[in-house]
Amino acid sequence: MVKIKEISIQDIKGIGEETASQLQDMNIYTVTDLIEYLPYRYEDFRLRDLEEVNHGERVTVEGTIHSEPALMFYGRKKSRLTLRLLTGRNLIQVVFFNQPYIKKQIQVQDTITITGKWDKNRQMITAQHVQLGPNQKTGVFEPVYSVKGSITIKSLRKFIRIAFKEFDHLIEENLPNHLIEKYKLLNRKDALYQLHFPETTEHMKQARRRFVYEEFLLFQLKMQALRKIERENSKGIQQNYDLERVKQFITSLPYELTNAQKRVVNEIFTDVKSPYRMNRLLQGDVGSGKTAVAAICLYASVTAGYQGALMVPTEILAEQHAESLIQLLEPMGLSIALLTSSVKGKKRKLLLEKLSEGEIDILIGTHALIQDEVEFQRLGLVITDEQHRFGVEQRRVLREKGESPDVLFMTATPIPRTLAITVFGEMDVSIIDEMPAGRKQIETYWIKSDMLTRVLSFMEKELHNGRQAYVICPLIEESDKLDVQNAIDVYHQLTQYFGERYRVGLMHGRLHPDEKEQVMKEFTQNVNKVLVSTTVVEVGVNVPNATFMLIYDAERFGLSQLHQLRGRVGRGSEQSYCILLAEPKNDVGKERMKIMTETNDGFVLSEKDLELRGPGDFFGKKQSGLPEFKVADMVHDYRALEVARDDATHLVQDPEFWTSPEYKNLRNYLEDSGVLEGEKLD
Repeated sequence: MVKIKEISIQDIKGIGEETASQLQDMNIYTVTDLIEYLPYRYEDFRLRDLEEVNHGERVTVEGTIHSEPALMFYGRKKSRLTLRLLTGRNLIQVVFFNQPYIKKQIQVQDTITITGKWDKNRQMITAQHVQLGPNQKTGVFEPVYSVKGSITIKSLRKFIRIAFKEFDHLIEENLPNHLIEKYKLLNRKDALYQLHFPETTEHMKQARRRFVYEEFLLFQLKMQALRKIERENSKGIQQNYDLERVKQFITSLPYELTNAQKRVVNEIFTDVKSPYRMNRLLQGDVGSGKTAVAAICLYASVTAGYQGALMVPTEILAEQHAESLIQLLEPMGLSIALLTSSVKGKKRKLLLEKLSEGEIDILIGTHALIQDEVEFQRLGLVITDEQHRFGVEQRRVLREKGESPDVLFMTATPIPRTLAITVFGEMDVSIIDEMPAGRKQIETYWIKSDMLTRVLSFMEKELHNGRQAYVICPLIEESDKLDVQNAIDVYHQLTQYFGERYRVGLMHGRLHPDEKEQVMKEFTQNVNKVLVSTTVVEVGVNVPNATFMLIYDAERFGLSQLHQLRGRVGRGSEQSYCILLAEPKNDVGKERMKIMTETNDGFVLSEKDLELRGPGDFFGKKQSGLPEFKVADMVHDYRALEVARDDATHLVQDPEFWTSPEYKNLRNYLEDSGVLEGEKLD
């Protein structure tokens, strides 16, 4: 039997060569492409009581013209037509921009229906659509499509209607019956029809609900199948660690593990013991205790007879990790070494010899770890800290230093659960969502520039008490395009302000790596009391003596970035402060500042950031790794995403999924997606 996805659009009545060519410009080649070319929004033409409409909402109202329409021209070819409309109990103002022809079509006492944006404060509607006479579209949702060339929404809807009439009997269901019944979903054919031609609001909602679930399930199915195939085809190391020694080590730690740390360690240990290679992402807020988890896992790997590697993005961070791990692990009889570009000559040669002979248990370092000359005798566990700072290729090279070692990626950038499920869908994700007891919350305040003098006095008080301070700026040098403080200017201002009393350092991305290291060393060693910096200090700088941070033009940063910056203070036992100097111009900026002062929880902030900025901008730049969905929205439909992920996980683990006729269409989807390349299908 012919399949609908193989039928050309030229087989639809009314579509000739020219129209087909224009539809192909919209990526519509087959009947399936046409039927699945979904609206991106709906015009709501139902009449509503203005008392129930929120400020800024789009609304349709019907009323009688109460005043003579007044037309005014301004600028070049610009016009404004104003009238007063009596609608129900309200007398409101209506404004039409650049539609002067309407004046000739209407007069006082006429009934008209208008659709536009409601300004509650000014009791005014900016009209985008007008219909002479009473509303003829009550209760109607009209789909809006993205169109090109001479293809209009009206003609597109006509072709879609004909396609349904002629070919809807060929639309196949792709979801198994038990899931359709479980979630009371519309069948695929009816859902597609209702998305294009909704009979009621409820029909449209149910159709959308069906496709949100379908899109998420198909995407997650792809992710989970990839994970299963990757897992089963990548033979890992079954590490039989010494549980008693590991327990003794945990008992020897100078603090008790939080419940979240214990849970995460157990998740990692389950992977380490399995014959498959671990591929896990560990998320933990700044100060949540990821280093302790890393130490426990590295120690366990050594007790199983393997070596461990920890790769970090900067020398300073490598030195800090080495210091911590030497303190924790050397008393347990382990040999720890640090390898960075600063380790040279005989010292380097000796270190590499010891490593290849298995005399070094754990090697900590920067990307120096992935150079050809670095050879491990028996590498079992690779941990990459702040993994997003390394390229995929760098991470791969380190992984290949051993025979399929287990891999753990760590990040202190809290990623919202919805993005973790989508972007890192093929990885297992562990989350430390609990802070160690007794840790003091960083007090965060939002101020405007007229309070700067008071803030500097407060900063000086902290410095006088022996503490240190960060001052963060969004730019390196002055910009004529942006009215924001730059690091060089602020450095000069503060150097002048503190004079001989306190030394100020300057750090930014254009400094040579050696200069950066020197500046950071001077701050770490308490030579410089104040560090003026751009966001290069965002990750991995640990100066427990720093208790004060001032962020200039804080509205220029996203919530997650502000939180990362704030995490540079509050790392010692003293009370710490973060001051946000910001004069946001819009509501989103104000909301951001308000949220920052209300919570220190990175995961709460990351979810809010996702809501305010949208998924595409969450990482600071458009991520090609983010999937595009036609109907689903990963922010607003996150519950459906989680349900779909659980269902997809169960499906790929069920032997019946790979053989039963009920799942044939889902298996075919995986084959078409290239996931099952080389796999034998029925």
